[in-house]
Amino acid sequence: MRQLIVVLGTFILYSFSANSQKLSGIVIDEQGKGLDKTTISLLRTKDSSVIKFSTTGNDGKFSIEATQGRYLISASHIGYTTYYSSQFELNGELLLDPVTLKKIAKEMQGVTITAQKPIIEVKADKTILNVEGTINATGNDALELLRKSPGVLVDKDENLSLAGKNGVQVYIDGKPSPLSGTDLTNYLKSLQSSQIEAIEIITNPSAKYDAAGNAGIINIRLKKNKSFGTNGSVNAGYNIGIYGKYNGGLSLNHRNKSINVFGNYNYNHNLNENRFNLYRVQLDTIFDGRSKMVNKNNSHGFKTGLDYFVSKKSTLGVLINGNIAETNMANDGRTPITYKPTGVTDRLLDVNNRNQMDRTNLNFNLNYRYADTAGRELNLDADYGLFRLKSNQLQPNTYLNASGTTILNQFIYRFVAPTDIDIYTFKGDYEQYYKKGRLGVGFKTAFINTNNNFGRYNVTQLNPEVKQLDIPRSNHFDYTENVNALYVNYNKQLKGVMFQVGLRMENTNSRGDSYGLNGDGSINKGSKQTFERKYTDLFPSAALTFNKNPKNQWGLSYSRRIDRPAYQDLNPFEFKLDEYTFQKGNTLLRPQYTNIITLTNTYKFKLNTSLSYSHVSDVFTQLVDTTDKSKSFMTKRNLATQDVFALNISYPFMYKAYTAFVNLSGNYSHYKADFGGGNRTIDLDVFSFNIYMQHSVKLGKKKQWTAEASGWYNSPSIWQGTFESREMWTMDAGVQKQIFKGKGTFKVSVSDIFFSMKWKGESNFAGQKTVASGNWESRQLRTSLVWRFGNSQVKAARQRKDASEDEKKRTQGGGGIGQ
Repeated sequence: MRQLIVVLGTFILYSFSANSQKLSGIVIDEQGKGLDKTTISLLRTKDSSVIKFSTTGNDGKFSIEATQGRYLISASHIGYTTYYSSQFELNGELLLDPVTLKKIAKEMQGVTITAQKPIIEVKADKTILNVEGTINATGNDALELLRKSPGVLVDKDENLSLAGKNGVQVYIDGKPSPLSGTDLTNYLKSLQSSQIEAIEIITNPSAKYDAAGNAGIINIRLKKNKSFGTNGSVNAGYNIGIYGKYNGGLSLNHRNKSINVFGNYNYNHNLNENRFNLYRVQLDTIFDGRSKMVNKNNSHGFKTGLDYFVSKKSTLGVLINGNIAETNMANDGRTPITYKPTGVTDRLLDVNNRNQMDRTNLNFNLNYRYADTAGRELNLDADYGLFRLKSNQLQPNTYLNASGTTILNQFIYRFVAPTDIDIYTFKGDYEQYYKKGRLGVGFKTAFINTNNNFGRYNVTQLNPEVKQLDIPRSNHFDYTENVNALYVNYNKQLKGVMFQVGLRMENTNSRGDSYGLNGDGSINKGSKQTFERKYTDLFPSAALTFNKNPKNQWGLSYSRRIDRPAYQDLNPFEFKLDEYTFQKGNTLLRPQYTNIITLTNTYKFKLNTSLSYSHVSDVFTQLVDTTDKSKSFMTKRNLATQDVFALNISYPFMYKAYTAFVNLSGNYSHYKADFGGGNRTIDLDVFSFNIYMQHSVKLGKKKQWTAEASGWYNSPSIWQGTFESREMWTMDAGVQKQIFKGKGTFKVSVSDIFFSMKWKGESNFAGQKTVASGNWESRQLRTSLVWRFGNSQVKAARQRKDASEDEKKRTQGGGGIGQ
C-alpha cells in the first residue's frame, strides 16, 4: 500500500507540474472556407518529433495545449498539399495566422519527413504500445511484451487477462488467431520484438469488430515498410541470462507510384530455463513437486506482399506471412509423496519428460480497396490460414523408495499429438456519408476446421522407440466451426455531441466428433461421440462523446460481447499429464457473454480516465477437481457470474528532453458459483491493481543518446476464478545510441533488474489445496543493432493516404481487424 501511495503522489505531482500553454488557429481552403477534419501535428523544432495531434472542427478551427517551448505545426488533408509552418515560441496563448491549404495539382516531389511516435498512445477506444520506439522491448518475444503492456496480466499458465477479465481475443495483423492455451503461448513466444511494429489494446470495439473477446482485443501489428524507392534494414541481437540467445533479420522494400513490393525475414534462437513447483494436499497425502524445464526454440518468421495501385481510387493487394518453429523441451522433476498424518515420505516420483514440437503457420490474403473523393469506401478481404502442430513427447515415470536409492516401479509413455487447423474467411465493409453522418455496413463468413489426433503409447524400459498403442487412452477429435456475421454502424457529429450506434448479428454453427483409435492408430468410426451447437446472437453497441469543450471531453459507451469455448476445452477425452494429474474437456461448456458500460474523460488532451462496469455470465474457469481419491484432473466449467468494476488512469508528461508515461488500472471483481455445496462453492471478492511507468530522456548535444527506465507492479489477484495470486513487479533499464549518421541504432538493456518476477498462486477447492509457484529466465542482458539502407523518403501525398488507410483499417476493421 505504501508503494501505491508513493506512485499516486508522484502521479498527482506530475498532473499539476505541467505548465500548459495554448495554441489555436484555423485552416481554410483557397476560397477561404474552413476545412474540417484536417490533421494538425505539433512538432518539436529540434528533432521534428511529434508532440501532439489534433483535428479541426466543422469550422476549420483547432486548438492544442502543450508545455512552453519552440515548435512548428503541420496541417494535412487528403487531396491537399501538406503545410509546414515556420518555427514559433509557445509561451502563453498564441493565435496563429490562418493556414491556407492548396489542392494537389500534380504528383509531389519526394519530401523527407522525420517524426518519432510516442512510446505509448492513449486513444478513446484503445492504447497503443509502439514497440519500435522503446529501448526495453529489445530482445523480447510477443508474450513478454504483453506482460509489460499497461493493464495486461499474464497468469501462471500464461493465459491473458485484461481489466480483470479473461476473455482476450488476440489478433495478428488484424486477423483473429484461432490458437488458444499452450498453442497460442508457444506461437507468441516465437514472435520477436524485431518483427513487431506496435501492440494495440482495444477495449471498446464497435459493431464492425468480431463480437469475440469480452475483455477486448489485442492486435499485434507486424512491420511493413512504406518508404519510396528501394530500401531496407538489417537487424541482429544477442541476449544472455542463464543461457545465450540470438536473433537476426532482413527487411527489403521497393515502392513507386504504381506498386509496393515488400518482404522481411527473421530468425530467432532461444534457450530458456523455467522453474515450476506444485504442492498439493489431497485427503491424507501430500505431493510436493519441483521441476526444471529447459526449452530450446528455433523459429523463422517471414512476411511478403504486393500492393498494386490500380488507380487513384483503387488498390489491389496480396499478402503472405508465416512462422515456422521447432521447440525441444526437457522437463526434469521430482515429487516426494508423503503420508500427511505422520509426515513421513513414502516414496518419490521422478519425471523426465522430453517433448519435440514443430509448428507451421502460413496465412494468405487477397484484398481490394476502393475509396473516392465523395467518401465512399469499399474493402474486400479473402483469407486462408493454416496451422500445423506436431508434438512427440516421451514421459518416463519412475517410483523410488524414500531415500531415492531403489527403483520400485517404472511406467514409460509416449504421446504423439498432431493437430491441423484450416481457416477460410471472406469479408466486406462498405462506408459512405449519409444524413450528415457516416454509415457503415458489412458482412463476414468464416470456417474453421480442426483435426486433432492424440496417441498414447506404452513404451518398454529397454527401448523407448518400441511402443504399443494404449487404445482406451488414445483419441481423435474433429471440430468444425462456422460463424456468419452482418453488421450496421452509424455515427454523426451533432452540436457538441458525437453519437455512434451499431448492431452486429452472428450466427454460429459448430460440431465436434470424438473417436477412439484402432490398434494400428487408424480412427475407429464406430466409437464416435458427437455434439452440435447452433445459435444466433445480437450484439448491440452505442457510444456518446461530449466534445463541446475539446479540453474536457466525456464519453459513454455500451457493448455486448461473446467468448466461445476453444476446441481443446470441448474434447471429452481424458488426457494424462502425469501419474497423478489429468486434463479433460467439457462438452457442456457454454459461451460466456459480457455486457460492458464505460465512462471516459479526456482532460486537457493528456489526462485520460475511464471507469467501466462489466457483467459476465457463464464465466470460463479452470477447476482442479479430484478423482480416485488421490488424483486430480483439470477441466473448464462455467462459473455462475462475474461482476467487474474497472478504473484506468493514464497521463503523459514531457519537459524538454524528458518524457514519462504513467498508467494506473484497478478492478474489483465478484465471483460466485455453486457446484454442489460444501467445499465445492466459490464466493470471492477481489480488488487488484496494476501500475505501469515509463521514463526516457535524450542526452548529448545532438540528442543521439536516449536512456529509458520502465517497470510495472501487479497487486495480488485471482487467476481463472480459483487461484489467489501474490504480487509481482519488475524494473527494466536501457540506453540507445544513433550511429552511422542516423542510419543505425544500437540498444542495450537489462530486463527484470531485481529478479522480482516470481509468481505464486494458491487454490482450495473440492477438498484439495494447491500451491503453485515458479520463475523463469526473466533477468537478461539484451543488445541489438539495426542498420537502415537505401532511400528513406516518404512522399507526402502517398504518406497521407497510407496513414489514412492504415488508421481506418485499425479503427474500423478494413483489411481484417474489424471482422
